[in-house]
Amino acid sequence: MTSPCLPAGPRRRPARPCRAPSNRAPLACALTMALPWLAAGTAQAQTAAAASPVTATVVVTGNPLGSGALPQPAAVLTGEGLALRRAGTLGDTLAGLPGVAATGFGPQASRPVIRGLDGERIRLLDNGGASADASSLSFDHAVAVDPLVVERIEVLRGPAALLYGGNATGGVVNTLDNRIPRTALSGVSGRGELRLGGAAGERAASALVEGGGGGLNWHVDAATRRSEDLRTPRFQPEVDGVAQPATGRIANSGGDSRAAAVGASWAGAQGHLGLALDGYRNDYGVVVEPDVTIRMRRERLQLDGERRGLAGPFSALALQAGHTHYQHQEVEGDGTVGTTFRSHGDELRLQATQADRALAGGARLRGVLGLQLERSDFSALGEEAFVPTTRTRSQALFTLQTLALPGGATLSAGARAERVRVASDGDDPAATEVRFGPAAERRFTPTSASLGAVLPLPAAGWQASATLGHTERAPAYHELYANGAHVATGAWERGDPTLGPERSQHLELGLQRQDADSLWRAALFATRFARYLALDATGVAIDDGDGGSLPEYQVRGVPARMHGLELEARQRWRTAAWQLDGSAALDWVRGVNRATGEALPRLAPLRLQAGLEARQGALRLGGQLRHAARQGRVPALDVATPASTLLDLWAGWQQTWAGGTDALWTIKLANVGNALAWNASALRTVRTLSPAGARALTLGLRVGF
Repeated sequence: MTSPCLPAGPRRRPARPCRAPSNRAPLACALTMALPWLAAGTAQAQTAAAASPVTATVVVTGNPLGSGALPQPAAVLTGEGLALRRAGTLGDTLAGLPGVAATGFGPQASRPVIRGLDGERIRLLDNGGASADASSLSFDHAVAVDPLVVERIEVLRGPAALLYGGNATGGVVNTLDNRIPRTALSGVSGRGELRLGGAAGERAASALVEGGGGGLNWHVDAATRRSEDLRTPRFQPEVDGVAQPATGRIANSGGDSRAAAVGASWAGAQGHLGLALDGYRNDYGVVVEPDVTIRMRRERLQLDGERRGLAGPFSALALQAGHTHYQHQEVEGDGTVGTTFRSHGDELRLQATQADRALAGGARLRGVLGLQLERSDFSALGEEAFVPTTRTRSQALFTLQTLALPGGATLSAGARAERVRVASDGDDPAATEVRFGPAAERRFTPTSASLGAVLPLPAAGWQASATLGHTERAPAYHELYANGAHVATGAWERGDPTLGPERSQHLELGLQRQDADSLWRAALFATRFARYLALDATGVAIDDGDGGSLPEYQVRGVPARMHGLELEARQRWRTAAWQLDGSAALDWVRGVNRATGEALPRLAPLRLQAGLEARQGALRLGGQLRHAARQGRVPALDVATPASTLLDLWAGWQQTWAGGTDALWTIKLANVGNALAWNASALRTVRTLSPAGARALTLGLRVGF
């Protein structure tokens, strides 16, 4: 019998014309192309800025046109809302948003899950560019983004493959900061944040200073975070199906991270051009291995530019490029390095916005055309390496067109065509054990297309939306070439070098009403996979070389189906003294392997949330109740996750200090009832070792000048 779940139980142990990048990073090439037209644009922009105010660019990840309705459901976190939700990981920061859960491999490694899809089906972006790390390879690999330095997070739910590729089958998470200022700054400003407490005894601080004049801008930021083993309600861990002594802490779950960045740009009314260099360090424990620590390092160089106000067929041109160096080492208790993962990634993205065109009958056509080039070199060295050295190259062309009709209706259509090459170096000639075979290469040509509509309804303020799409995703390097013991999952994972692309069809229907005081939204979605790439148990036991054995799991393309429902509501009331904001949300997703009839793994259960916030002047009080139903629809080798209900309370106080400095004090009491809660979206390997945190108080202070 096969199952796409994973087993229980951890195991110890004028230059020349630029060409598409091959063995060189695209950044130098991008600079050569960008400087002539952006420098001219900047000079014009500085002149224009003296005569007219500069308007800040509105960034919407799912809509590169910057205005007009698109049927893609989205959520945005920024300002006080983001400050209250900040957690140690990106996944935990977003978990609980409608349709969003987290993989939850302990409190230090948690990746977003959108509508039941995770890993290679969720695209993580850093300021719109690829966030290169190894988090999609394994659940114990943390995302190389520190929420402390993020100023805005945008989440797209549902396929966004047209703009970002097949890796966005489930959705996109884009973290945004101002390391490359995109609008002209004047004078000097800054912000600082301090956080203390929580169930992990967190001590965290961040600070940024930025300024500019005459079109030249600069930015500097830094952050540090340290946390201890997470305190939890009393529970009994389970290892290899055997209950362990009861405890109130998650062993080896502490962490220590640091981040810093510098950036500069020229910016004005008609464009900007800038560079930023950032570094991130994160040392944290692995929950399933009490004596193993992961030592992560990432450095990234980014280029970002845009020229607006052009004459001719295109009104704007935008360019993004990035080079990322990533390394992560798994360090044993005696200090020796067991495995080293390295990744070097490059990206170049060019996007042209078409000039707005008036058509017959009052319709208006807008659109974008784009080119995206990516490359990634990955290696895993050491005794626990279960994938060979690989190289991935991709090139893509994409377009998105919108037609605004008289009466307020908007139609959209788009397409994307890619070429992807995934090559393996095979076994090292000096290797004593043959596992990966000779060097090999696969080529794929995935294509995606989508149609959408947003239609106003006769009822005031209501609109309906519909999206129909087809998405293809090329298999990732580990899905093709993996062959070895994967300690984090307790399995021998084996890829399939003959796999074809993952293919799916998507349908979504939405209904929404929004005004100044309320939001009402509903969405029904269904995705049918002709080929869903899943890890299936083969029933074979593989000798692990240490006198034991591991169950074999093979990546297979299986037919699958997913469907779900999301409901959201927000309402504002005003009294003589208070402003009250109520909110409620419900989400539900179900997935099945159509070949076996089994449920797909790690799906969040039915979830219900309700919140109320009250404001009076500088005072803010709030609470949120979160209920997760029992998840009993699981694969054969998994177990049900019990229901849970958590209550959080918080308060905030806004002050203005001398010199115009703004200060926001916050206090949050999480899990007021000290309830024991488990994460159904986590691997069973770690789920029974890592419940949610205990009742705990967190204090925060955010200062801006």
